[in-house]
Amino acid sequence: MLPVFLKLSLEAMDAISITWYRFTLAALVVGFMLYRSKALPPMRSISRSNNLLIASAAVGLIANYVLYLLGLDYLNPETAQVLIQLAPFLLMVGGILIYRERFNKLETLGAVILLAGLLLFFNDRLPVLFSSLGRYTQGVLLIIVAAVTWAGYALSQKVLLRALTARQLTLILYVAGTLVLLPFSDLGLIWGMSSLQLFALLFCCANTVVAYGAFTEALHIWHASKVSAVIALAPLFTFTSMELAVRIWPDHFAASDLDHWAYIGAGMVMLGSMLAAVGKAKPSHGESVNIAAPAEEQRR
Repeated sequence: MLPVFLKLSLEAMDAISITWYRFTLAALVVGFMLYRSKALPPMRSISRSNNLLIASAAVGLIANYVLYLLGLDYLNPETAQVLIQLAPFLLMVGGILIYRERFNKLETLGAVILLAGLLLFFNDRLPVLFSSLGRYTQGVLLIIVAAVTWAGYALSQKVLLRALTARQLTLILYVAGTLVLLPFSDLGLIWGMSSLQLFALLFCCANTVVAYGAFTEALHIWHASKVSAVIALAPLFTFTSMELAVRIWPDHFAASDLDHWAYIGAGMVMLGSMLAAVGKAKPSHGESVNIAAPAEEQRR
């Protein structure tokens, strides 16, 4: 549901300001939880190499949040949500190149189906994508770069989770995002938002804490690959949410002009992502890499 409410928020607020509010609320909530449990991050004991990885993860996460929103401003929520499924695929590729992980047959099949599904999803837009640099093409490129930055963030986090808990790391990254984005944010825009837009912003802020908290809890009680496979269904809920949004708020949303091949392609993207996730029969030490995934990702 997140892309739908992000789209509403973008009507009255820019991408950087929305992200600042999301990071700030999340930092306050997670920080309070860690303070109550006396588990704040041990910053003084973190090695210099890990500090560099934290900086890398922070840059990747901040860029992912902002770039996804910039791309969403040019696209409909369904397209953005399907396209961001490239992120876990790019993470697998990064794991092979950097951590020498193996690509098994099921993961390979999933990757092929995912990429074929993306081509089918954009079947009637491919000429536009390759012939001009209009708003649609810019939006697609921004979402692709957002997927790349998320993969970079996740690869950095894979090592950091050996030294920090998931909550400690997310707190550090949320605080970093709050500080970095503050000079570029127009916080006063919130006073010009309608009640619906304000509700949408609050929903987006709550999502940063609640959805990822639920995801973390799921990883504690279920196999990580199965959790990732379920999350691959996110586009299905986005399509459903958009159908409802068009009926409830017709002044804000219009029905998508996707053909039946695009819907088949979206289904293939979800199937490919699920197969690739289930293909991780024996997860490595760092497979809980998605614990603090944004999202939009995992929206992702």
